[in-house]
Amino acid sequence: MIREQSRDWFDYLSKALQELTSSTPIPFKGLMPSKIPAKPGVYLISVTMGKTELPYYVGRSKNLRQRLYNNHLMGPINNAILKRYLIAFKECTDLKHAKNFIKENCLARWFLEDDTRKRGAVEGYVVGVVFPKYGIYEEH
Repeated sequence: MIREQSRDWFDYLSKALQELTSSTPIPFKGLMPSKIPAKPGVYLISVTMGKTELPYYVGRSKNLRQRLYNNHLMGPINNAILKRYLIAFKECTDLKHAKNFIKENCLARWFLEDDTRKRGAVEGYVVGVVFPKYGIYEEH
């Protein structure tokens, strides 16, 4: 029998979701690495379309600065899954177009969490609730 989770655990996940989604988004346009903590956490990349903000990708990382800036924004396609999705689903034509799309349209938010297992749980919970456009197409 699977043990029942405590109310504290659900409260933690809800608090993490609330903190992540209500934090001030940082635009990728003009983003400097120093604006992103070099700490572990869960991140949400969204796109603004008019006055609407749409969740595009949720991920987790041991180093948010490395993942968001070096990989998602500046990195090659093999290190930036969002770019790969943008191209594969024909929202962008190539790597240069995908990088420009992220720079011009995307925002990032994050929630800091040191514990690896908690990061995984928060990522899964956030994906299930906000249901991002990309990032739930493949299993390993």
